[in-house]
Amino acid sequence: VIGCKDFIYYEHAQFSLVEAAEPINIPYQDELPSREGQLSALRNTPEFDVLIVGGGATGCGCALDAVTRNLKTALVEREDFSSGTSSRSTKLIHGGVRYLQKAIMKLDYEQYLMVKEALHERSNLLKIAPHLSGPLPIMLPVYKWWQLPYYWAGIKMYDLVSGSQCLKLFPMLKKDQLVAAIVYYDGQHNDARMNLAIALTAARYGAATANYTEVMRILKKTDPETGKERVCGARCRDVITGQEFDVRAKCVINATGPFTDSLRKMDDQNIPNICQPSAGVHIVMPGYYSPDKMGLLDPATSDGRVIFFLPWEKMTIAGTTDTPTEVTPHPVPKEEDITFILSEVRNYLSSDVEVRRGDVLAAWSGIRPLVTDPNSKDTQSICRNHILDVSESGMVTIAGGKWTTYRAMAEETIDAAIKANGLKAGPSRTVGLVLEGAKDWTPTTYIRLVQDYGLEIEVAQHLASTYGDKAFDVAKMAKVTGKRWPIVGKRLVSEFPYIECEVQYAVKEYACTAIDVIARRTRLGFLNVQAADEALPKIVEIMGKELKWSEQKKREELQAAKQFLYYEMGYKTRSEQLTNISEISLSAADVDRYKKRFHKFDTQKKGFITIVDVQHVLESISVQIDENTLHEILNEVDLNKNGQVELNEFLQLMSAIQKGYVSGSRLAILMKIAEESLDQREPVSVDRSGGGV
Repeated sequence: VIGCKDFIYYEHAQFSLVEAAEPINIPYQDELPSREGQLSALRNTPEFDVLIVGGGATGCGCALDAVTRNLKTALVEREDFSSGTSSRSTKLIHGGVRYLQKAIMKLDYEQYLMVKEALHERSNLLKIAPHLSGPLPIMLPVYKWWQLPYYWAGIKMYDLVSGSQCLKLFPMLKKDQLVAAIVYYDGQHNDARMNLAIALTAARYGAATANYTEVMRILKKTDPETGKERVCGARCRDVITGQEFDVRAKCVINATGPFTDSLRKMDDQNIPNICQPSAGVHIVMPGYYSPDKMGLLDPATSDGRVIFFLPWEKMTIAGTTDTPTEVTPHPVPKEEDITFILSEVRNYLSSDVEVRRGDVLAAWSGIRPLVTDPNSKDTQSICRNHILDVSESGMVTIAGGKWTTYRAMAEETIDAAIKANGLKAGPSRTVGLVLEGAKDWTPTTYIRLVQDYGLEIEVAQHLASTYGDKAFDVAKMAKVTGKRWPIVGKRLVSEFPYIECEVQYAVKEYACTAIDVIARRTRLGFLNVQAADEALPKIVEIMGKELKWSEQKKREELQAAKQFLYYEMGYKTRSEQLTNISEISLSAADVDRYKKRFHKFDTQKKGFITIVDVQHVLESISVQIDENTLHEILNEVDLNKNGQVELNEFLQLMSAIQKGYVSGSRLAILMKIAEESLDQREPVSVDRSGGGV
């Protein structure tokens, strides 16, 4: 058993299994082809060897595997790269502790092999994209003595480490009846950026990849030798322009995740479904809910599900759920799932840590493409291993699996495509093949960014961990701030290290919409919906210049992105915590206290306050806030959206804050500070001073 102090040795032993692949020609090493150039290649290439449908991790992995075997490769994605399941994961690169548990308890050899494969792939992924990934210790608290040998035995087979000395890293953990803790290591990554890195790497090696390109129907031709119909490509549509065109290919690969059966039925309407979709909800909370470098695993929740509690991007991710769902391109997190996760978090945190609903900064739902087991009773018992299927017409389908094993799945898929279609290609070359940004990245890359460009340290660290060695290309685009420090790099929002020039760079990375920027090129929408909402006008303005949008197009983009945040990133459920409160649960003393505070602003006793009222009070205490920011602050509380905050709305806000439904209300904090400042300035009454002098 190894303690935490020996992790450097452990990391070397576990994650140094991969040898670099042989050099391969990179046609676009200096500059990526534009999206227009990629579409032109799709339209004008007489025939590709493979056409991959689906731009998630598996589809992009297939494209990279195929193109590095010198196969003429095309990939189309209906929305954006990683817009579906691949950007909505738990952000872990792992072998699957719960699958190992089933393998041990049920003597399931298939599950054991799946874990073994995943651990090898974890090792590879941590090596080929070190800027986007890294090892993460995860604690498994034990509250029953009899559980200790049971958990330890399973963890030991996972080849993990144990050490109670790491408990001090998780001070907010409930200590009552805690008998021990087992700590093991998995990997963590930025999933959407990892997916994009795979797509960009495939593009650099010459794959014609295009997002926002929808398959309308499968093309077929009759095989002269057998007389049977064979798939030979797809009719595609550029979603941005509406233009349709044919893409011809010797083989079509279906890597559409939850939409697997939709594409299979384009090939053959009568085939049965092979995927059973399952919804997994995650929530994001402030970073103080977890240590910077320690996660937590709850292996046995109240309903048998596994909950992870992980630090990510200086925030905390908690999840996930596992419930049957309908397939939709725009899954929405449900309040009952958010409530369930919060209740499980409360069970594991100390009683002096108040877990508030208002601390949920974002929430999302992802649809897992689980492979149906006809003997299973629910999705929790479905194996997340993958299956390969070749239809009678030759279409290759890869379904199921998980993020960690995307590369192995891609290798197996391309092997099957080569065999089924008689393609000429050698073995896979993707083991050890570094991804976009990894080649010249080092852990100290951010220091050069600070020294060479005058970026803030936090911004430089973000750029280095997001773009790797391409961070210098981003930094070159940053505008001078005019300040002594930082010299360059204006932030989109003050509390996050994303800077304006990243929006310009996102267009080079095939971003076509404002949603692409807030959800996948940056992760702002996944981290804090309010901050993302505030950044949207600037993002739309910058993208509008880059992509020559009309004013009407800018308004449409802004509205679409706001809808995305409202429904898919949990803004709706967050705002409803205030709007759904029908009663004000405050004591009489609290009501009087808050009325007094309100009337410090509503000096004319109108029953409501406006931006002008707030500005007047702030000016009197020498505080200046620009009008746009004040509008945003009041709009958060203005339930009926009439441009003013009424007394009843303010009391509802304070009631919701007391209950923990709302946290971090800028208006509430601003009014409290203003009241305290005004009270300190009020003269002492002559009567109270006994007559005075």
